[in-house]
Amino acid sequence: MFVEREASVGEPTSQERRDGQQNDKRILGNVVQCDGARATISAYAEDAEGTVTGLWTVGKMISINLGSTRTVGLVYAIGKSDRVWSNEGQNAIEVSIELIGEVRDGAEPGAKPVFDRGITTYPHIGAIAHRIRSRDLQAVYDLAGRHSITIGTLSQDEAIDANIAIDDTLARHFAIVGTTGVGKSTAVSLLLRKSIEARPDLRVLILDPHNEFAASLPEYCVKVDSKTLDLPFWMFRLEEFAEVLFRGRETEPEEVDVLRDLIPAAKNLYRNPSSGSYIRRGSDALTADTPVPYRIADLIKQIDERMGMLESKNDRPTLKSLKTRIESAASDPRYRFMFNSRLIEDTIHETIGNIFRVPNHGRPVTCFEMAGMPSEVVNSVCSVLARLAFDLALWSEGRLRLLLLCEEAHRYMPADPRLGFAPTRHALSRIAKEGRKYGCYLGVVTQRPGELDPTILSQCSTFFAMRLANEQDQAIIRSAIADSSASTLAFLSSMGQREAIAFGEGVATTMRLKFEKLSREFIPGTAKREQTLPAEAGDDVDLAGIVERLRNVPKPQQSIAFAEAVDTGRQAGDPDYRKPSAPRVQPDDDFDLRYGLKPSTFGMRQQND
Repeated sequence: MFVEREASVGEPTSQERRDGQQNDKRILGNVVQCDGARATISAYAEDAEGTVTGLWTVGKMISINLGSTRTVGLVYAIGKSDRVWSNEGQNAIEVSIELIGEVRDGAEPGAKPVFDRGITTYPHIGAIAHRIRSRDLQAVYDLAGRHSITIGTLSQDEAIDANIAIDDTLARHFAIVGTTGVGKSTAVSLLLRKSIEARPDLRVLILDPHNEFAASLPEYCVKVDSKTLDLPFWMFRLEEFAEVLFRGRETEPEEVDVLRDLIPAAKNLYRNPSSGSYIRRGSDALTADTPVPYRIADLIKQIDERMGMLESKNDRPTLKSLKTRIESAASDPRYRFMFNSRLIEDTIHETIGNIFRVPNHGRPVTCFEMAGMPSEVVNSVCSVLARLAFDLALWSEGRLRLLLLCEEAHRYMPADPRLGFAPTRHALSRIAKEGRKYGCYLGVVTQRPGELDPTILSQCSTFFAMRLANEQDQAIIRSAIADSSASTLAFLSSMGQREAIAFGEGVATTMRLKFEKLSREFIPGTAKREQTLPAEAGDDVDLAGIVERLRNVPKPQQSIAFAEAVDTGRQAGDPDYRKPSAPRVQPDDDFDLRYGLKPSTFGMRQQND
């Protein structure tokens, strides 16, 4: 079965690039078996001098010389047929390889070799196999002129850069998967830096559940958290607003139906204060999902009026319960980013511009930190942001390029449809399915691809698979990779730090790479870990401060004297609400103005001239 080394005839002259005096070390073995996807090579464990070396190791690429072309294969298994090692003489071994493609020389002399996926001419029995040349290895991973960025080096040859086609990686969506602690966040930070340098027009919104990316992108990032977010309640759709009111629990259909009827009336009152509760029917009619401002006071007033109607006698418990929910949410300090604005006005341009960086002012990345946000409202906010991202890209007609990066994506898009929030899943699915046509891209980062919605994962055309120990997660990735590279995933459970297997549209062929090493200050979460070092002996934990942050209740402010009498007939949002301030009356020492009383009307008669 095994071919003697002395019988090797070397490579054809047209393919030989070595000196005539060079020994025959590169001729390592011969093909003894081949099928449509794999081949077996007969070789020896020792080199020509009889020294055992690592010439044949799992993960290395080899080249099979066929004269005009070279077939490229990846070693995925080696062994001895008799399972016996001999210290005397040579040890014959079998090397199993997976066929990846073939390399052929350019038509013109001195032209670069060209790599093609798939096999047109299969190796014959006895074909010579040897270590792949660096020139051929570069051709295997060459992107054929596509706009590329360098993100690291090849694991099998650190002298060769690992490049990805950035336009195809972004436009067709990408996913980064790997277990905890393998460097997913560092890889995300590196990819974002390289992407922004290559695509200055790109805007990025990061859904950051651990508050760790803002410190790693200080020169590009604007941080938005629960204290600085301004997302008015009227920008929420009915389903999203109901999710907030019911605190993540199952909604009551009767109460949702009441909201569907009364929210349009409240919006109509804001637009036409003198029209009463009459709702206009026609092409410009408002619905509960129309992003038009309205007042919570008007909504509660509509509920009160509905409760006072004689025909609503049986609906009063439902109306009372709904009113209590609305008042409770509006007064909850954790929801101040929705209800904090006292002056209800149309600020949708400001809100969208701040979140999606239009204009970006040199900082195209928005890091949305969700660690301090109530868990029951996170789903609604993510749904609003994902929906706005797609709509912005759609109506900008491709002029606005947006990347929505979902860290811990299995939280928003779980595989079980009974979990999570349906509008969030639908909004992200819409980006995954149609976003590339309008310039809205999706980046998925997760440590549990087995718990992620398979519809979302199937739309990601480029994968960066880092170390995965769970068999179910490995099976998910194995189903996404091409059959010709399936053996590459045998390394998933044993890869080192910063190592990944990249496959899909963004790379020329399946590639095992090692990401570049980032500076310590740019690694996500480093600053937070340094701040939370173990306390020295004698240092007490500030429990009072922790409790204050837990309560999240704003401190009471000192009362301010009224500068003028307030007209209770007008409300925020009315056309003449912002009236010019009246000239201030200089107070006299004998009068107390704390209650808004004027000296000319209190205790005095009107004097005539």
